[in-house]
Amino acid sequence: MNLQELRDAARQKLGGACRVCPVCNGVACAGKVPGVGGTATGRAFQANVAALADLKFNLRTIHAAKTPATGTRLFGRDLAMPIVAAPLTGAAINMGGAITEQQFIQAIVNGSRQAGTLGMTGDTADPACFDAGIEAIEQADGAGIAFIKPRCSQAEILRRMRRAEEAGALAVGVDVDGAGLVTMALHGQPVGPKTKAELKELVTSTKLPFIIKGIMTLDEAEMALETGAAAIVVSNHGGRVLDDVPGAAEVLAEIGESVRG
Repeated sequence: MNLQELRDAARQKLGGACRVCPVCNGVACAGKVPGVGGTATGRAFQANVAALADLKFNLRTIHAAKTPATGTRLFGRDLAMPIVAAPLTGAAINMGGAITEQQFIQAIVNGSRQAGTLGMTGDTADPACFDAGIEAIEQADGAGIAFIKPRCSQAEILRRMRRAEEAGALAVGVDVDGAGLVTMALHGQPVGPKTKAELKELVTSTKLPFIIKGIMTLDEAEMALETGAAAIVVSNHGGRVLDDVPGAAEVLAEIGESVRG
């Protein structure tokens, strides 16, 4: 199977949920939430793509690095590269049911593990999605990080954190940038913003490294640091919750510099 055949098969399987564009830039799928696009005009999704495209490489060929080492270490685990798979869920809700949630998340977790890195699992309106992610992490001997939506009920978050611990997950986190995700509201799963005190309660309720995903400003980066979180993820939820926000790569360097170390 060549690339064109692969694209044609994907287009058929996805049934319009994704156009399988030559370049994934969020234009054709603008406003497709649920779906794979950015919210409203899609400009936030497109800003992510544009901000990343603005970053360029320097070509250097006079050096002694004949066998480059790309490895890094995260929470005590050696990785082959400083890249991890984002927490994606909702094969039925967002992708037209082209594959089952179990097939999807197992491919993410197992594929990441085979590549020498980690897959993250997510949480969505269908409880079966979180369950599938936890099962995938457990079957992969803990080679994964579980993310939980910022549910209005702290008890519901804590219950899911306990499950991640029992599965042997390397770390756990909350994607606070999912606070306005329309798919959760449509299915009666209330989510919302979290106070610093609420996040600190979650951080101190687990022995696992706790990650706060969804930081886009310097002041919230400082607040996240003050909760005792082990790490943050600079993210606007793929441009899927609020229109006309900066691209993540646009603010990454400044935020990283402010909280480094």
